[in-house]
Amino acid sequence: MEIQGKVALITGASRGIGRAIALELAQIGIKRLILVARDRQKLVEVANEIEAIGTETAIVALDLTQTIEVNIAVAQLWRNYGQIHLLVNCAGVAYQSSFLQSKLPQVQEELSVNLLGMYNLTSLIARRMASQRQGTIVNVSSLMGKVAAPTMATYSATKFAILGFTQALRQELADYNIRVIALLPSLTDTDMVRDLKLFRWVIPMTPQQVAKGLVTGMQNDSPEILVGWQSHLAVWCQRLAPWLLELILRITTPPAPTKQQPSQKLKKLMPKLNF
Repeated sequence: MEIQGKVALITGASRGIGRAIALELAQIGIKRLILVARDRQKLVEVANEIEAIGTETAIVALDLTQTIEVNIAVAQLWRNYGQIHLLVNCAGVAYQSSFLQSKLPQVQEELSVNLLGMYNLTSLIARRMASQRQGTIVNVSSLMGKVAAPTMATYSATKFAILGFTQALRQELADYNIRVIALLPSLTDTDMVRDLKLFRWVIPMTPQQVAKGLVTGMQNDSPEILVGWQSHLAVWCQRLAPWLLELILRITTPPAPTKQQPSQKLKKLMPKLNF
């Protein structure tokens, strides 16, 4: 994809991989970046960095789970800035727990942000791309879209779904000259990951490595972009020796958190309390 003179919209642009992709695209000469995330202040900070490079920016503080607001925002963006040539769906959330201790509100949030929010935004922009018969859509999945991770059941499910969604759109939208790409990074050192218990022996990569991998993959017309040697190794292991991969996952998975037991002092008080 030729970047110069193009307009890109990036979700999850206030931090992590989304921020790194925005900065990388600015470095290689994209004309304008539309930065979308929930935190306006962080978006302003990223926009200032990008404008110092010489790229135009527009920021949109938006919750992708709010369907009506997303519809309005896309219509306004198209009217104000014209065609969006590149959509990068990077917004996402992740919670880690054993499946038996998972909490429904967190499950619903992961599904709403990672999958439904992406689905709605993509449908709005893809229709406009189709009418102009050109565009590129990048959906950020994960290595967990190929290899499911214990303690990350819902997150893995959303990333598998994103990969299937991407594969289907690639075929459907090809007639409209729209490329649809899946980006699959392995564990990446972001704010979101720092709240998780890491799998043993897994070395996080940097967001900048992921961003550069995306640019290289787009230049090579890759339909799926696996980033990091660990991703390639895991996928090949799954194909050739799935039993070995399952064993490795069992060994490397962090222990599931146990339910907190009441303190001894609290135990003494409990018979005296009315519940």
